[in-house]
Amino acid sequence: MMNEKEIEQIFENLNGSFDVNEPAEGHRERFIAKMNSGQQTIASRPVRSEWWRALSVAASIAVICVLAMILTNPEPSVESQVSQIAPEASQTQLYFAGLIEEQIRELEAVKSPKTETLVADTMAQLRILEEDYNELETELLEGGNSNLILKAMVTNFQTRIDLLEEVLAYVETINNLNTTNDENITI
Repeated sequence: MMNEKEIEQIFENLNGSFDVNEPAEGHRERFIAKMNSGQQTIASRPVRSEWWRALSVAASIAVICVLAMILTNPEPSVESQVSQIAPEASQTQLYFAGLIEEQIRELEAVKSPKTETLVADTMAQLRILEEDYNELETELLEGGNSNLILKAMVTNFQTRIDLLEEVLAYVETINNLNTTNDENITI
């Protein structure tokens, strides 16, 4: 902090440089007149600026609403587009997908350490068949020969079901052989 002596020194250095003159006569009236003229210009502003401001706020809200609608309503999925083109394909897909899911659950339930690689290979084959099915759906949407594509889609499902049935039977055979062999071993 500054001490009293330093403050006095500062004021001595500034002595004579302070503006101690009175304002010119009529200063107060001129100042009040300028203040009043400023208020008149504010009051005499056109209403257009407030109308413009309200319009810009409304436009901003409209843009936000349009963006929200675009983001919340994405394009329909391939499955929904296929069901619009061929409703019977959608019903068939639901039926076959249910059968396939049931057989996959059965396969997982009977899986053993000796059949683990077989089950993994089967799941890989099913993924490939699923990718093929997705390509068929895309071709159907692009306007290919719909009868031929629909038949190929059904064949794809039947192939997956046949694959799962064969692997299930094979896994059960392997598990039964292991159980029989274990029963024949005497200790």
